Amino acid sequence: MKKIKKFLLGRATIVALGVAVQLGWMLLFIQKYSVRYSFIGTLIDIVAIFIALVIVNKNSNPSYKLIWMVVILAIPLVGVLLYFAFGRSKLTRPTRKRMEVINRQMEQEFPQNENILEKIRAMDKEAYRQSKYVRDWAKFPVYENTTTKYYSRGEEMFPDMLAALDQAQHFIFMEFFIVEEGEMFGKILEVLKRKVAQGVDVRFIYDDFGCVTTLPVKYYQTLQEMGIKCVRFNPLYPVISVLMNNRDHRKILVVDGKVGFTGGINLADEYINHVVRFGYWKDTGIRLEGEAVWSFTVMFLEMWCYINRTVEEDISRFRPEKYQTAPFHSDGFIQPYADSPLDSETTGENIYMNIINRARDYVYIFTPYLIPDNEMIKSLQNAAKSGVDVRIIMPGIPDKRIVFWLSQSYYEPLLECGVRIYQYTPGFLHAKCFVSDDTVATVGSINMDYRSLYLHFECGVWMYQSAAVGKVKEDMLQTIAESEEINMDFCRKRPAIIRPFLGVVRLFAPLM
Repeated sequence: MKKIKKFLLGRATIVALGVAVQLGWMLLFIQKYSVRYSFIGTLIDIVAIFIALVIVNKNSNPSYKLIWMVVILAIPLVGVLLYFAFGRSKLTRPTRKRMEVINRQMEQEFPQNENILEKIRAMDKEAYRQSKYVRDWAKFPVYENTTTKYYSRGEEMFPDMLAALDQAQHFIFMEFFIVEEGEMFGKILEVLKRKVAQGVDVRFIYDDFGCVTTLPVKYYQTLQEMGIKCVRFNPLYPVISVLMNNRDHRKILVVDGKVGFTGGINLADEYINHVVRFGYWKDTGIRLEGEAVWSFTVMFLEMWCYINRTVEEDISRFRPEKYQTAPFHSDGFIQPYADSPLDSETTGENIYMNIINRARDYVYIFTPYLIPDNEMIKSLQNAAKSGVDVRIIMPGIPDKRIVFWLSQSYYEPLLECGVRIYQYTPGFLHAKCFVSDDTVATVGSINMDYRSLYLHFECGVWMYQSAAVGKVKEDMLQTIAESEEINMDFCRKRPAIIRPFLGVVRLFAPLM
């Protein structure tokens, strides 16, 4: 009863009701006057056709365009209202301009050492092309002089996060999608308060949508009162806004500019299996130490300046070498990257497809959701058809039932082409990793679904010839040993009624 009451009175419910009331009121208002004045109905039809033509000519995903065209042309009044509320994948023009000014300032901080790219080209032209794509189109350089440590469990990474925070002497930057009061964040908060008292510059960003059910409305003020500089991305109000469509899904921790963490791990107790949700919660992360952490520092500062409407006057004071007198060690080639809904460059998806398309022997994939677009499906199918060992590891226990069923609807066309699919039997797999040919891997926050690939702010680390590459593969094989392999019989045994239902749901996949 308490859970039901909490849900009904929760902020997420209030926001949803507020948006629904506004949409309903606008719908009734327009409907009323369209009945009284026939030209209004005609005008709405014209607007619907115009918007459909605009969507057709957009440089965006065909599946995303298709569903909105169907909705808008089938139910013009409802479709137009929904599209203006939720359908525009990019931020508003003033918002984009503000972010672009910050991006231009930050891009100047990323000169590429061309000798490093040349080293990669001499070793492997395919890896060179992947790295060059990230440098030229995502604007993030590749580094040496950086070491990596891969974590196959959240509870493995957590002690190292605490240790890094405890060693901070100058600054701490943290940016997370989900934060929840409990054992994990409680211990982190104890260290942050102690560091603030020691004069360390502690800054914290959390996504308000991601924390809508986990934190009080103005929790950022609570942290500010502790001396922590805290802001929330995209504050959630019961008001229709295009910004509701974009979320900060990144997970970033930077300490003194020289140590950084990222991956799929948020700051909530299920990520370290202190509480049980959907069986055993398997997630992954990566620790960097060295020059490559600079890219994560700049990612954080971009978001910080955007939210605060400020400009960082002296960004050089956060550089890795500022507080590191000894030389950094080198562990292969490391290239952190970010993806953003600001442009039409789907960096996260293109990095994934570059790995798939250039694989010679194998590509193994961790993903909690499998809702790929047509291009991704074709890449997976063609790789498998050409003899590449393509394996995808998915959760065995879902966190979202409809999304789980939708993911399973893609199994059959992939299995038919030779892709091998596994479901992690012990519980929910939240990791987002690729590894290929014992040479290349990526670990980050990017799911294989439309929201991560097209609508969210995301991040990851591309690695070549790094020790972490072998660790990712080792973890994949160990996880496969704990998983159930899916075959065509699994697809055929699904109840007949589910097939047409999933066909309809797949049409709406880009909106999920």
